[in-house]
Amino acid sequence: MAPRERDRSQRSGSGVMKTVGQLGSSRSTGHQPEQLRGPRARIVQERETRRCTMSGTCFDGMDVSQDTVDVVVHPGTAFQITNDEPGIAEAVQQLHAVQPTLIVLEATGGLEVPLAGALAAAGLPVVVMNPRQVRDFAQATGKLAKTDRLDAQVLAHFAETIRPPIRPVPDAQTQALAALVARRRQLIEMLTAEKNRLRLAARPIQKRVQAHITWLEKELESTNTDLTATRRESPGWREKEEVLRSVSGVGPVLTTTLFANLPELGTLTRKEVAALAGVAPFPRDSGTLKGRRTIWGGRAHVRAALYMAALVATRKNPVIRAFYQRLCQAGKAKKLALTACMRKLLTILNAVVKIGTLWRVAVNQPT
Repeated sequence: MAPRERDRSQRSGSGVMKTVGQLGSSRSTGHQPEQLRGPRARIVQERETRRCTMSGTCFDGMDVSQDTVDVVVHPGTAFQITNDEPGIAEAVQQLHAVQPTLIVLEATGGLEVPLAGALAAAGLPVVVMNPRQVRDFAQATGKLAKTDRLDAQVLAHFAETIRPPIRPVPDAQTQALAALVARRRQLIEMLTAEKNRLRLAARPIQKRVQAHITWLEKELESTNTDLTATRRESPGWREKEEVLRSVSGVGPVLTTTLFANLPELGTLTRKEVAALAGVAPFPRDSGTLKGRRTIWGGRAHVRAALYMAALVATRKNPVIRAFYQRLCQAGKAKKLALTACMRKLLTILNAVVKIGTLWRVAVNQPT
């Protein structure tokens, strides 16, 4: 290009020079879901509804934040709603029209609970996934950038590719019980911290720390009362509690934790429930190398409650005690043997809940 033509092109803005934003524009890279905005929103939505209906397969990803929810219908459109009752109702209405094959959300510290509950109540196939699994999937597919809309696209792609199994979303009663269990755990943590502070507290603040400890103890007692009342409100929980408490070493804390944080108990195989609770040993082998089996992942609160119950069961439960002693005599480390007892105790609990039989009937089964 001649110097005079280059100058004229730069003055008129019609030349080949582009800004960084233009060079990196998403319009030049692949297919992107169309954002539903402006007067074309309804027309585009109706078009994509017809497309999903004709194809019979439609996968949705929903990225939940505190104020908004980004929704991607794959293949198709993207739109955003507010994370409140009107916005959730709008999303349910639009997704009902699309009839998706699967909807995937990430667990977001409880922010996803109202949306997941509304979708499940409307009969839509919704799954709440661990964010780590979705992020690993995004990195494996080469998507390193992270925004709310990109996360929704990744969730939709995850739904289409992985198709995780649908599990029942906890109902309102189970969610209320889980909230009480979480509150009890928080109170215990605060009590432990304040009692540790009291030992080293200066004289001017000892009375205040002690007053806070007294208040926390009363609050913990009140929370325990509420937990007992909530458990006994449900006939199903009362029957399961009778079955679970028949196993030596199982007390109210483990029973309540299982009801709140492991509602799948009794519906899965022993291997599935062990992996879900995080007490299944995973191999780390490669070629001739035989790595050490370790437990990994799972639901930490269930695992913590199982640990204390297994510790008691090694003294009080004849089956667990014999199993623990045999492992120790075989040279296994005590912590490893105790972890194996946690897994065996959970297997027993899963079996008695599945068949609805008291443990004293099944006490003679092989160890």
